[in-house]
Amino acid sequence: MSRFASLKLAVTGLVLTAFFTSGLVQAKGPGFADTQATLSMVELPRQGVQVYGLIRQGGPFAYEKDGVVFGNRERLLPIQKRGYYREYTVPTPNSRDRGVRRIVCGGQAMAPDTCYYTADHYASFRKIVP
Repeated sequence: MSRFASLKLAVTGLVLTAFFTSGLVQAKGPGFADTQATLSMVELPRQGVQVYGLIRQGGPFAYEKDGVVFGNRERLLPIQKRGYYREYTVPTPNSRDRGVRRIVCGGQAMAPDTCYYTADHYASFRKIVP
């Protein structure tokens, strides 16, 4: 290998190392979730606060699909047995359908262990900190 090729390879390695350790890119694979991202109750939209309260009292919920099992197929939330997570619609003002906002809770229905909010139809989650 020529001296130039060795230098080029070394520089490329340093650039890639710096890029991946800079925080600009995060490795996300199965089972990865940014469960460090949190959301306080005052940061939830008003409708989210209302739904969160309904979850704690067992309803009634506005949508038939509220309370159904959330499959976590993308594995963005911590891995649990099927049936652990349930999803609830957070109404979006002026939306003709359920919209994209949800609260997903894990554990017992009226006393969940933890709940997460998504404003982008499960693309990302933030843990709700009561």
